[in-house]
Amino acid sequence: MNDTAFEARVAGWRTRFERVLDQALALPDAATARLRDAMRYSALGGGKRLRPLLVYATGSAFGAPPDRLDAPATAVEMIHVYSLIHDDLPAMDDDDLRRGRPTCHRAFDEPTALLAGDALQAHAFEVLSRPATGAADASVPLAMIRVLAEAIGTSGMAGGQAIDLESIGCALDLPAVENMHRRKTGALIRASVLLGAIAAGVCAGARYEALARYGAEIGLAFQIQDDILDVEGSTEQIGKTSGADAVRDKPTYPSRVGLAEAHRLALAAHDRALAALATLGEATATLESLAHYVVRRER
Repeated sequence: MNDTAFEARVAGWRTRFERVLDQALALPDAATARLRDAMRYSALGGGKRLRPLLVYATGSAFGAPPDRLDAPATAVEMIHVYSLIHDDLPAMDDDDLRRGRPTCHRAFDEPTALLAGDALQAHAFEVLSRPATGAADASVPLAMIRVLAEAIGTSGMAGGQAIDLESIGCALDLPAVENMHRRKTGALIRASVLLGAIAAGVCAGARYEALARYGAEIGLAFQIQDDILDVEGSTEQIGKTSGADAVRDKPTYPSRVGLAEAHRLALAAHDRALAALATLGEATATLESLAHYVVRRER
């Protein structure tokens, strides 16, 4: 897919998604207005929207209409935002900036930020549990809930974050850093691909497994590139404090193998992702372009 066609498709999905997410967070309870505002502040404050884009790209590649993809796209982004809010808290990474703005606990306060993350996680599963528009199989929401829950539990995002916190100041070897990255970041990106597949009726078999491999590899490539940008990018460019990983003595790819080798390993993961797509035909051209974006991005 050429760059112009890719950018037009992505822009269309982003526009749709921002509208859908805004509607999903139009919570009417006046008694919890501050909590709602904190949720909206964090979720609607920009971002790459990679995970929702992967839902839309995968689902559309296999024939799912956009209205069947809105709920899983919304759910996975809410989960992502909840993880960022909690990750930024003083008990975790104690960050002041996220997406170029004060973090949720700086803009509001720590208790509100904690509750905003909790509420986003709960709301994500509530959104995902609704019967999908036009879907004949009532088991689809349950399958999506299972995939998402597995991706954010001890074997996925939460487990990866636990390893990350326990490894500060430790000289992890490269396989251990890879394991941490595949859990902390890669698992939710892989789940985004699988949510789109399930919405399109691809729930098992060779195509599902190929998409799982693709998602896992671009998830790893994304986090390696994130490590690289923490070294090479500026605070203004990446929207968060640059160099924070080195200050905290966190194990990253550049700290373990150097920048040149980190770039090579990100490209290797990208190539494995494309190899996984090779058996799926031309319908996955947008997924291929998203893989290119992951390793070329500058923020």
